[in-house]
Amino acid sequence: MVLKIEQDYNRFKQIVRGRIKKELRKFITNGELIGKQGRDLISIPLPQIDIPHFTYGSRQKGGVGQGDGEIGDSLGVDPEEGNDPKAGNLPGEHILEVDLSLEELAKILGEELELPRIEPKGKSSIVSYRSKYSSLRRTGPDSLVHRKRTYKEALKRQLLAGTYQAEKPVLLPIREDRRYRSWKEEKKPEFNAVVLYMMDVSGSMGQEQKEIVRIESFWIDTWLRSQYDGLETRYIIHDAVAREVDQNTFYHTRESGGTIISSAYKLCQKIIDDEYDPGEWNIYAFHFSDGDNWSSNDTQECLNLLSNQMLNNVNLFCYGQVESEYGSGQFLRDLNERYEGKEERVIASRIESKEKIFDSIKTFLGKGK
Repeated sequence: MVLKIEQDYNRFKQIVRGRIKKELRKFITNGELIGKQGRDLISIPLPQIDIPHFTYGSRQKGGVGQGDGEIGDSLGVDPEEGNDPKAGNLPGEHILEVDLSLEELAKILGEELELPRIEPKGKSSIVSYRSKYSSLRRTGPDSLVHRKRTYKEALKRQLLAGTYQAEKPVLLPIREDRRYRSWKEEKKPEFNAVVLYMMDVSGSMGQEQKEIVRIESFWIDTWLRSQYDGLETRYIIHDAVAREVDQNTFYHTRESGGTIISSAYKLCQKIIDDEYDPGEWNIYAFHFSDGDNWSSNDTQECLNLLSNQMLNNVNLFCYGQVESEYGSGQFLRDLNERYEGKEERVIASRIESKEKIFDSIKTFLGKGK
């Protein structure tokens, strides 16, 4: 039987979940969900949802137990108080902070963006074994006694023996009645995946552009982690040269220098060759840039690297063009000219502002690759 308080709690969770779905585009745009607490929880500020609670007046005078009073006297705060337009010291609108698991957040993201489940390619690289209590046996430790089945066996025995009295329903299990939970080991294949993020950090990529990349990659990670048992992330930054960095450096490197995009693609391919067998790993490559490249010759080299090497190894290659007042945007045009409508593993998206992150995520993940 479900207790009333559990019903209320479940209903409240559904209200919170519905509010998050309703405001998801706003949360994505503002990055409000990216406040990790612990390893697997996200803290979410939700306005206009308040748990009922007692509120005490600011003036503790008048009324029963607080001195003399006359019939008709107001209790608590003066009716006129609160109408003063000047600044005050009383609290305003309440904001409720709720914690949501990344798994639940991924479900909401998938539902709202109508993302299909990903079908992993290749073989699973790891096979784990999971114990599942799915059967019963007659022997075992007391900690695994299945009480319901034990009393059911006792009832059956007493009914067959004619000793059960309906008017005095007393069941006394004996040793032969006892049933114990038993487990079986199940093989569970785990498909691994790696995401390689590449970002242009040349002089034309500012803080606003990098913030867009940070928010979008968080949501991409959240979805992919819900689809794979193991997910690794690698980070590459490039201007005229490329280098692998950690996550903090990836998001906080100051912009400088020119742009040679092929340097990032070469390093990305080297990491794949050295560490990730495409037959055992699901590989995702995401590149974010403002579309400027040093020369058309280097752009041609990038396209050749994609066609001849990278696309043979990856589930998806996604290019996100983060608009900048200094970027020409030419690389997106060149990429579309070569692959648009011809190669489904190449997906390109123009991200003019934070408001377009929502649509860009759907563009990248909407094919379920």
